[in-house]
Amino acid sequence: MKEKKLQSSSDRLYKVFIYVVLILLAVSIIVPVAWVFLASIKQNSEFYGNPWTLPAGFYWQNFIDAWTKAHMGSYMLNSVIVTAMALALLLIIALPAAYALSRFKFKGAKFLNTMFMAGLFINVNYIVVPIFLMLVDGDKWLKSTFGHPFLLNNLFVLAVVYAATALPFTIYLLTGYFATLPHDFEEAAYIDGAGYTTTMVKIIFPMAQPSIITIILFNFLSFWNEYIISMTLLTAPNGARTLPVGLMNLTQSQQGAAQYGQLYAGLVLVMLPTLILYICVQKKLTQGMTVGGLKG
Repeated sequence: MKEKKLQSSSDRLYKVFIYVVLILLAVSIIVPVAWVFLASIKQNSEFYGNPWTLPAGFYWQNFIDAWTKAHMGSYMLNSVIVTAMALALLLIIALPAAYALSRFKFKGAKFLNTMFMAGLFINVNYIVVPIFLMLVDGDKWLKSTFGHPFLLNNLFVLAVVYAATALPFTIYLLTGYFATLPHDFEEAAYIDGAGYTTTMVKIIFPMAQPSIITIILFNFLSFWNEYIISMTLLTAPNGARTLPVGLMNLTQSQQGAAQYGQLYAGLVLVMLPTLILYICVQKKLTQGMTVGGLKG
C-alpha cells in the first residue's frame, strides 16, 4: 500500500511539473504574439510610454499604410503566388515518387531512398550561393542566345527552387507513411481493373490525407517565411519581393522614420495567414503526426 501511495504521489508531482512547464511555454509564445497584435493598432505616440499599456483605441490606419505605402499588399501577393506554385510543384513530384518508392520494388529504389535521406542533412542556406551563381551563368547564356534573361528575378524559378529544396524531407515523410498503409485496398482495386495511377489517386492518397496535410502545412510555413533564398534570387532594385523580404525592407526604412505601428502591422500581416491555416488544419496535423496507418 505504501508503495502504491508513493507511486501515486510521484505521478501527481510529475503531472503538476508537466502542466507548469506547458503553461510557461504557452505564456512565452502567447504573450509576444499578443503584444505584436496590440502594438499593431497603437499610434506612434503610445510607443514612447510603457510598452505594456493597452492601446487607447483601434488605430487601423497602420494596416492601411502598411498595405499601400509600404507595398505589403504586393509583397503578400507575390508570396501567395510563389507559395502556391511551390506547393503545387512539390505535391506533383513528391506524391508519385513517394508512392513508387514505398509500394514497389525496383532496381535503384534503395539508392534513391538513400539519396533522399542524404538530402535531409543538407541545409539549403549553405548552397544558396552555388544556386545563385548557376542561375547567373544560365541567364548569361540565355541573354547571349535569346537576348533576354529568365532565371533571376522570376517568381516561378524561385518556386522551383523552393520545391526542389523541400523534396528530400517531403518524400522521406510520405514514403514512411505510405509504407504503413495496408495493401488489401490496392489489391482489390487491381482486381476491379483499376490501373496504378487510378489506385494511387483514388485509394492511397485519400488514405494518406493526414500525412499530406501535414507536409502541406510544414512546407507552407517554410515557403511563406523563407528569406535568404528569396533575397538572393530576386535581385532587381524595383522588382518583385516576397513578404519576408518586404518586411525586412520595411523594418530598415522605419528605423529612421519611427513608424512603429506600421511596422508591427506588417508583422501581423506576415503572421496572420500561418495562424489561420494552422487553426484550420490543427486536427488533421495531429493525425498526420501520430497515426501510422489504418487499423483493422
